[in-house]
Amino acid sequence: MKSIRIGTRNSPLALWQANEAARKLKSLGIDCQIVPVLSSGDKNLSQPLYSMGITGVFTRDLDAALLNDEIDIAVHSLKDVPTILPENISLFAFLERDFPQDVLVRNSKSKAKPIENLKVATSSLRRRAFWLKEFPNTEFTDIRGNVQTRLQKIEDGLADATIFSLAGLKRLALNIDYELLPFMLNAASQGVITIAGRTDNQWISSILNQINHEETALCVQAEREFLQTMEGGCTAPIGAFAEIENGKMRLVGRLCSIDGKDCVETDETTDIQYVAGFGSRLAQKVLENGGKEIMDALRKMNVGS
Repeated sequence: MKSIRIGTRNSPLALWQANEAARKLKSLGIDCQIVPVLSSGDKNLSQPLYSMGITGVFTRDLDAALLNDEIDIAVHSLKDVPTILPENISLFAFLERDFPQDVLVRNSKSKAKPIENLKVATSSLRRRAFWLKEFPNTEFTDIRGNVQTRLQKIEDGLADATIFSLAGLKRLALNIDYELLPFMLNAASQGVITIAGRTDNQWISSILNQINHEETALCVQAEREFLQTMEGGCTAPIGAFAEIENGKMRLVGRLCSIDGKDCVETDETTDIQYVAGFGSRLAQKVLENGGKEIMDALRKMNVGS
């Protein structure tokens, strides 16, 4: 049996995710080879993501490598993957979700500062908008780079604090203090590793199906349906989180204006047999209850499309 070439970004977190996929595949007796690919998003560390004008900034180079047969599969953080995929690329596996939450990390000088007085570094419009909903007078600054780079920038005084995905901190086993942010609804698919391959590669498809986590797959399908129906790219101020318990799926979705003043949220539950289209149905409710006006305003600002 031939070795599977695993394409990945070359950041420490991306390499951890690729090695986790390799570990799962090796448990099936599959030999693997890690192939790092430098992404456009990693090359441009000065420009905020939302101003780069494209979706898939962290996935398109891996997409090209897949289509050019330079790699057999690509491992992604699912929240970075656009809801509309390139032709002949499919998502074949979703690993079990671990930590979907956003968390706050302060620098050593700001531990006692009231949360509403913090200067916060983030280049995520979602995080900014959801934060401003609670603390409307907050000052922000942009920040880019991998986890370790951002931690150093905060400690060097760029801002009082920054916001991370808890999954990233846990996967890198970073022993740092963080605060949970109950008001900060996560991005769709946050905390989930996905594996993409060429749609026409049935051998890869059958192998990846064996490591797919079905419950996670159902949840992220609903979250991505919500995002796609809202017509919001991964830069728009949209959050979505689904979970399954006792045969029912609960889905929370939120859309906010850039300044956090206008927000529309939905929180509903359905039986598991009715989850097909659940995310789309809830997104339509958001759009009909003020969300369309918010999305129209975002599009005029060239955000979320």
